[in-house]
Amino acid sequence: NTIEFTGALHATVIKQVRLKNPSKKPLIYNAIFRGRDADDFSLPKGNTITIAPKKQASMNVEFTIRFLRPAEALLLLTSHGIDAATLTFSLKSEVKHIEPAGVIKCKSPCYEL
Repeated sequence: NTIEFTGALHATVIKQVRLKNPSKKPLIYNAIFRGRDADDFSLPKGNTITIAPKKQASMNVEFTIRFLRPAEALLLLTSHGIDAATLTFSLKSEVKHIEPAGVIKCKSPCYEL
């Protein structure tokens, strides 16, 4: 699965990942970011998520677009306790537009003898 973060340069984009627990026991996942731009992604509510039996839970993944080049990382969710599948999500960013931080006016002669 790929989660795409698109927006303006320097914008903070939040995406929600919804996880379901079909089992009769609670699931506890620990989230880890890996890859070239892993440090640019974060989980505002912490790196651990607990999903009650037969329920679903959501986790927010936050990213601030700092560069024009696409950012890439992996989100790995590993389980604690019972044996549950390790979940992997590909995280990618794309700058859709650039808004100026400000405008500077200056006067200067174009040509001088």
